[in-house]
Amino acid sequence: MKGLPNDNGLFMPSKIPSLPKGFFDNIEQYSFSEIALEICRTLIGDIISDDKLQSIAKHAVNFPAPLVSLDERTHILELFHGPSLAFKDFGARFMAQLMSHFNRGEDKELTILVATSGDTGGAVAAGFYKTPGIRVVILYPSGKVSHLQEKQLTTLGHNITALEIDGTFDDCQALVKQAFLDKDLNYKQRLSSANSINIARLIPQSFYYVEAYKQLQDKSTPLVFSIPSGNFGNLTAGLMASKMGLPVDQFIAATNANDVVPEYLSTGKYTPRPSVRTLSNAMDVGNPSNFARMLDIYCSTWNNMKEEISGYSYGDQETTAAVKAVFDSTGYILDPHGAVGYLAFKDYQKSNKNVQGIILETAHPAKFIDTVEETIGQSVNIPERLAILADKTKVAIPMSIDFASFKEWLMEF
Repeated sequence: MKGLPNDNGLFMPSKIPSLPKGFFDNIEQYSFSEIALEICRTLIGDIISDDKLQSIAKHAVNFPAPLVSLDERTHILELFHGPSLAFKDFGARFMAQLMSHFNRGEDKELTILVATSGDTGGAVAAGFYKTPGIRVVILYPSGKVSHLQEKQLTTLGHNITALEIDGTFDDCQALVKQAFLDKDLNYKQRLSSANSINIARLIPQSFYYVEAYKQLQDKSTPLVFSIPSGNFGNLTAGLMASKMGLPVDQFIAATNANDVVPEYLSTGKYTPRPSVRTLSNAMDVGNPSNFARMLDIYCSTWNNMKEEISGYSYGDQETTAAVKAVFDSTGYILDPHGAVGYLAFKDYQKSNKNVQGIILETAHPAKFIDTVEETIGQSVNIPERLAILADKTKVAIPMSIDFASFKEWLMEF
């Protein structure tokens, strides 16, 4: 519920416990929600009753994460079948249920602050919409999210408020972090976060790594996960699943031009910098928060991390070329983020031939319809829950990156 500790660091489990070996040996017998419940039990313990935990797990994963094979060794994990058509639905829905449980009996409303580079805001808005006792403030960078992503953030109303920040995602994230450290705000408001800085976002993201493994026909060939990465919460959740016992041979950190983590993996030097705008906008992060968690998992040892994580980065031209190449050869439509993951796995495969890869497809291609349609030369079907947003009116409050202005507004919120 606190979201961020007082020292501006991040919460991590004191230890990451292992799932029973028999769990993975018999994984095909488990439904997706049963996988979620087993992971929750292992990580969370008896803080929540088993009945309530089961209810939360079922609500968080009441839509599928199917594995689609492009060829015998290349698989796509589709994570866009939830309400906002993005992988962050898993985390947002889990958090909404969890926070609603712990918020019961409180007289004072809980205010959720969330910065988004694209998909987080829509998922959080959908997940927390009309949740009693909780209101949500979404900060997004003006002009740096897609048209339909913006509609997802700005058209719900009720307990969802959008702030259009004149800056980058990193500026939005900085405002959120400052708010958590401000004594006046924390005296006046009950604040929490729904970004991946909140550990409760990462727990449910580990569910679908195990679900993907369950769906593999061949479990004997070494497994590689290629993960489109921005703030690196998704990759960190995969690392947690691995530490719990999931058999993974290698993780691939696939990024766009915002390549600070691949650079670290290559050189051992971490040099955060202002983010660069790209077509794969959800990954436009110049100083990813979850890098600190990655360091924690590997005891801040570069050699250990680079043994288990390979880093690759690509520009927009390479990204669109991959979207077109995959469509032309298979008929499958990747979004710009999945395309980066695809490129990274194919490059890794060149020198590691005896592996199979699961590429995380993090958002429906219709959310980037202009780019995708121009690239493949054909129309993309828009799911109804996205199409109905087109005629809705955007409601957002413009704001600068000045913390004093944000604080003044939030104090009166």
